[in-house]
Amino acid sequence: MRQSDLVIHTELENGHPVCIRTIREDDADRMRVGIGRMSPQSRYLRFFSGASTPPSWVIERLTTVDGHDHIAWGAIDSSGDEDAAIGAVHAFRQKDDEDSAEFSVGVLDDYHGLGLGKLLTATILLDAQAEGLNDFSVNILSDNRSARDFTRSLGGNYLGLQDGVMEYELVISEAIARLRAECDPPGMAKVFRAFDRI
Repeated sequence: MRQSDLVIHTELENGHPVCIRTIREDDADRMRVGIGRMSPQSRYLRFFSGASTPPSWVIERLTTVDGHDHIAWGAIDSSGDEDAAIGAVHAFRQKDDEDSAEFSVGVLDDYHGLGLGKLLTATILLDAQAEGLNDFSVNILSDNRSARDFTRSLGGNYLGLQDGVMEYELVISEAIARLRAECDPPGMAKVFRAFDRI
């Protein structure tokens, strides 16, 4: 089995069931609706823009996934019939450094603080490591305190500030070790077990 074939059924800190799987081109409408459900503040912190409807080229870029140069996973609320997209995580391999990728994660406001960002991050870290990546470059708006704190908790090294954007380097093996040791939320164990079986 390949990483891209994995479908991980797990749960958030409050027991809410979620499904994590790779993003596909036919997820374009689901992603567009999900981004529209984010608050303007969350869209601004994630996309550096508060626009409620992203341009088509943005959706195309986010859903064109090859599992090597662009690794992407999405989370779906599996508690009902909607299969609504509730979060996504992306890693775009750097053209000038094959061992590094630009990393980002976004979660719908209703699911903040429930560990979904951690579950998605663990998933893409494990996939990225299997694809030969060593580190992530993380760009965070300076006023996004929660993203800064999360990145530092994973061992992120601060590299500098430019035009209000802070850059961190995240060593993938160290971040995985920290998440594995913490194993929080409890649903994290299912993410690690899924990759350990490959």
